[in-house]
Amino acid sequence: MYEKIKGLSLAEQVEVLTRTLVTHASINGTEGETRIADEIKKWLLSFPYFKAHPELVWEQVLPHDPLGRKNIFALVKGKPGLNQTVIYHSHLDTVGIEDFGALKDHAFDPDYLETFFKAYSADPRVQQDALSGDYLFGRGSVDMKSGIAVHLANILRFSQNPEELNGNLLLMINPVEENQHTGIIEAIKELKRLKEEEGLSFVLAINNDFTSSLYDQDPHYYIYTGAVGKLLPCFYISGREAHVGETLTGVDPTLIASEINRRINNNMDLAEEIEGELILPPSCLYLRDQKDFYNVQTAGRAYLYFNLFLYRSTPETVLNKLKLLAVRACQETTQYLQNQYQAFIKRTGYLHSRLSWDIKVYTYEEYVRYLKEKGIEADKIAKQVVKENKQMESRQLCFKIMEALEQKEPDRHPKVILFFAPPYCPHNYLDESVDQDRRKLEVLQQVAKKVGEECKLSFMIKHFFPYLSDSSYLSLHETDEELQALVHNFPQWEDIYPLPFQDMRKLDIPSINMGVYGHDAHQWTERVYKPYSFSVLPQLIKETTLAILNLNETGKEHQNDTNQINTV
Repeated sequence: MYEKIKGLSLAEQVEVLTRTLVTHASINGTEGETRIADEIKKWLLSFPYFKAHPELVWEQVLPHDPLGRKNIFALVKGKPGLNQTVIYHSHLDTVGIEDFGALKDHAFDPDYLETFFKAYSADPRVQQDALSGDYLFGRGSVDMKSGIAVHLANILRFSQNPEELNGNLLLMINPVEENQHTGIIEAIKELKRLKEEEGLSFVLAINNDFTSSLYDQDPHYYIYTGAVGKLLPCFYISGREAHVGETLTGVDPTLIASEINRRINNNMDLAEEIEGELILPPSCLYLRDQKDFYNVQTAGRAYLYFNLFLYRSTPETVLNKLKLLAVRACQETTQYLQNQYQAFIKRTGYLHSRLSWDIKVYTYEEYVRYLKEKGIEADKIAKQVVKENKQMESRQLCFKIMEALEQKEPDRHPKVILFFAPPYCPHNYLDESVDQDRRKLEVLQQVAKKVGEECKLSFMIKHFFPYLSDSSYLSLHETDEELQALVHNFPQWEDIYPLPFQDMRKLDIPSINMGVYGHDAHQWTERVYKPYSFSVLPQLIKETTLAILNLNETGKEHQNDTNQINTV
């Protein structure tokens, strides 16, 4: 690859790298993730610096991964004797290509897609972007093959001029970002090793996951000083089956699920209030009854779960709010069912049966305690379910645990069990009350002002990158006590989704996002804006790298920083 891009301008290098990366399919959950990792490693080893120091490029295979997926690392050492290190990180996987429809065979062909969209009058904005020549199309173009390309180009540049660095650069490319984040989670072990054995001190991580406009005619480009967190609150809903000829005697779990969904889905009252930030409400990702085939019996169970973003809130706060909403939803459902039954009796004149439509609501921790009081070994049952279903999709495995526990219950009754399932993403942000974080923020402001003036662009610095990101796992703000509500309400946490909390807390790597810019990530019209992403962004990241490494222990910049921070 080096022979292909040497002699090109930085922007040209980024474009060549992006186009080549897009042509390599690396859909999440496929062998393409492994193949592209091998390709990136091979490219790095073609750079002159790494040809001379091949030991500074290495891989970390994810243990027990059926596809052999791996993290790729490369280290550029700056001036001798300095251990402070900036991390560049990106993810190599993409979402699937089903949304391309008839164009699936061309999903990884930027030139074909550009030609197609030039004639695509159904969406004038996309057509205009294609005609402009300023955009590169294709799956992964903005999320985030172009991000990898920017980091590779900057790594090449710094590897050719390592004397500029008052410290080191560590490149980290991870798989499995689009769902389970197991790439970055496994990488925590390697970062810990580098800290303990190699003495590296990680002062900042720079992710360049995609950014976009936040509203129509938005003139700004955004720098994010943190990553939003995420919870996946789940509801196992068990009702009382009934024949459709006696439907009013049953408790339909789909009715309960619908009422819970109505109260939570896109409810802005459940979104945190942080001035100046893009704060999103919870959204339903799954709602389904558990009937395996058609018959005239109502459903017995329903499963429901939500994406819920965490900014500054804690899992305990979220748990309490959602339980209260579930209780109210069940109370309203009970009242509704009672009212409908009374109306039925009034119309038919039948004798009133002694029925109850009460629905109990538990958190997982409460339900396990209830079962143990009945003499049921809930922990043993849950562990056995995991042992017997190791290949099951992790969220379904959690629901299967609920089902197995309920089957052991002596007095079955309609219920809702609220619990958490993977993934859990901690929130990660620069804390202005901490001196080191405040100094880093000041550096970002200075760099943004400098690059903005040079490039005649408007930058805005915000706290939280509004999309899910691997950056979440590089630090941990919650205390052990604050995490108890998560762990105690997450079935078989240690088997299904163990996180190295203590290692994350000890690493405590602040992570910012300076992302490539484009539109329609995860859509078939996905495209990256070349003038900013290929020219301005590499400069912005370069300037930030130098400025951060020029901070000494007291937070003042080295005297030679002005000479070292130049434009590309």
